[in-house]
Amino acid sequence: MAQPDPVMLEVMKNLYASVPEEMGAALVRSAFSPNITERRDCSCALFDGRGTMIAQAAHVPVHLGSTPLSVEVAIREIDFEPGDVVILNDPFRGGTHLPDITAISAVFLGTDKKPSYYVANRAHHADVGGMTPGSMGPSTEIFQEGLRLPPVRLVRRGAMQHELLDLVLANVRTPDERFGDLSAQIAANRTGEARLVELVDRYGKRTALRYGRELVSYAARRMREALAKIPDGTYTFEDALDDDGFDDDESPVDIRVAIHIDGKHATVDFTGTAPQGRGNLNANYAITVSAVFYVFRTLLEAELPSNAGCLAPITILAPEGSVVNASFPSAVAGGNVETSQRIVDVLYGALAKAIPGRIPAASAGTMNNVVIGGHDPVRGRPFTYYETIAGGMGARPEQDGLSAVHTHMTNTLNTPIEALESSTPLRVTRYEIRDGSGGDGAHRGGDGVIREIEALAPVSWSVLLERRILAPYGLAGGKSGATGRDWITERGRERRIAPKASGQLAPGDRITLETPGGGGHGRPTKSD
Repeated sequence: MAQPDPVMLEVMKNLYASVPEEMGAALVRSAFSPNITERRDCSCALFDGRGTMIAQAAHVPVHLGSTPLSVEVAIREIDFEPGDVVILNDPFRGGTHLPDITAISAVFLGTDKKPSYYVANRAHHADVGGMTPGSMGPSTEIFQEGLRLPPVRLVRRGAMQHELLDLVLANVRTPDERFGDLSAQIAANRTGEARLVELVDRYGKRTALRYGRELVSYAARRMREALAKIPDGTYTFEDALDDDGFDDDESPVDIRVAIHIDGKHATVDFTGTAPQGRGNLNANYAITVSAVFYVFRTLLEAELPSNAGCLAPITILAPEGSVVNASFPSAVAGGNVETSQRIVDVLYGALAKAIPGRIPAASAGTMNNVVIGGHDPVRGRPFTYYETIAGGMGARPEQDGLSAVHTHMTNTLNTPIEALESSTPLRVTRYEIRDGSGGDGAHRGGDGVIREIEALAPVSWSVLLERRILAPYGLAGGKSGATGRDWITERGRERRIAPKASGQLAPGDRITLETPGGGGHGRPTKSD
C-alpha cells in the first residue's frame, strides 16, 4: 500500500478530532445538571469498528484514557444494532467509578451488517444512589456507592427502554436531573454518528477508514520517537495517599513505580504498591491505564493525535489486588478522583529523574471533592451539588505554577456562584486565592483556593480530600506546597474535619475548604 498522503493525514486528523469535540458541545448544551453544563465533567471519544480509539476531545483526562476499556467490554458483551445506545458504569467491567456513566453507540454505514465506528461519551452524574448524596461518601464496598450497571441497552434500535430507565431513576435522589443528563448523552452520540456519516460521504469509506488506522500508527511512531529520547534505564519514585479514611492510625497508602526505558519501549511497573484498602481510594485498572496515558501523552506535542497509538509502545504492570488494580467488590469512588492524581505524581516523579528539564513539581494532588445534598424547600425538590475544587499547579522548570486551577486528571471548571445559588439552597460566602500556599523555589508553585459554602436548609455533606497530611513535593530544591485544611462552622464555632468524612449542616452552618498549593521548582534565592 502506498504511503499515506501527509496533507490528507492532517486533514483527517482534524476532521476526526472535530467529531468528539462537537459531541462534547452537544452534551454540555443539552444536559440538565450544573456538573455537566457548568463544570463540564464529561468526555467524548471516537473508535473504529474494532474498538480502537482514533480520536478524543480535550476533555477530562481521567475519563479519556479509561473509556477504551468500557468500549472494549461493551463490544464483547453486546451485539450492537443500528440505533442502540449501551450504557455502563461498572468499575470492574471497564468503568471508573459509579457516578461516571458511559454511553456507547455503534455507527453503521449504509447497509453494512457490522459497525465501522463507535462513538462514546462519559459523564459524571451528581448522584447514582448509594448511602450518601452524590454517591461519593466514605464507603467500604462497591454496593454502598450506588447503582452498578453492566453493559446494557438504554436505547434499542432507536427506542428508549423505559423499564431500564425507570429502574435507574428509581434508585437515584435526583431523577429528573438524571433523565436530562442521560438524554443529553444519547443526543451527543447521535451528533457523533451524524458527523461520521457526513465525513464518509465526503471522502469515501475506504479513505476514511484507512486514515483512521494511519492516525493510530502515526501516534505510535511519535510516541516511540519520544521514548527514544529518554536515556535508557530504570527510574523509580514513590509517594503516598494520606490514608484510606478508615485506619485509626492514619497510615499512608504507598504507591510505587519503576519506569523502565529500553529504546523505543517503556514498561511502567507498580510492583511494591500497597494492597487495596478498606476505604474507597482503590483504583481499578482502567484508572491506572488512564493516568499512564495522560502522563506519557504530555511528552508529545499538543497538536499530535491523541489516540490508542500513544499507549502502543508502553507496557503497564499493575499487581492485581493492589490499590492501583483493585478487585471486586472493593469501594472505588475515590480511586477515580484521588488515587489517579497520586499515580500521576509518582509517574512524573520518576520521569523527573530521567528528563529533569521537562517535568513540573507536584501539583495540588487532589480533586478536593465536596458533595452537599438534601431537600430544597424553596424549589420543592431534592438536590445534589457535587464539585471538585481547584488547587495550585506545580512550578515548571522555567515558569511559576498557575494558581486556582484544576490540574492533571481533572480538566473541569468551577461551578459559578450564580449557578450554584440559583439552583440549590446554598450560599457561597467566601471564594478566594489562598495566598502563600504555593511552594517556594526559583519558580514558585501556584496557590490553592479557599471556598466556603453556607447551608440555607438542613443538608448532608461529604468530602473526599487528599494532600491534607503529605504535601505536594517540590523538585530540584524547590519547597513543598502547603497541605490543605478544612473545617465546619456550627453556631459560630469552628471544627476541623477529617479528609474523608460526612455529616449534617443546619441552616446557617458553613463548610470551608482550603486547598493545597503546588510544589516549587529550583532552589529559592534571596531575590525570590
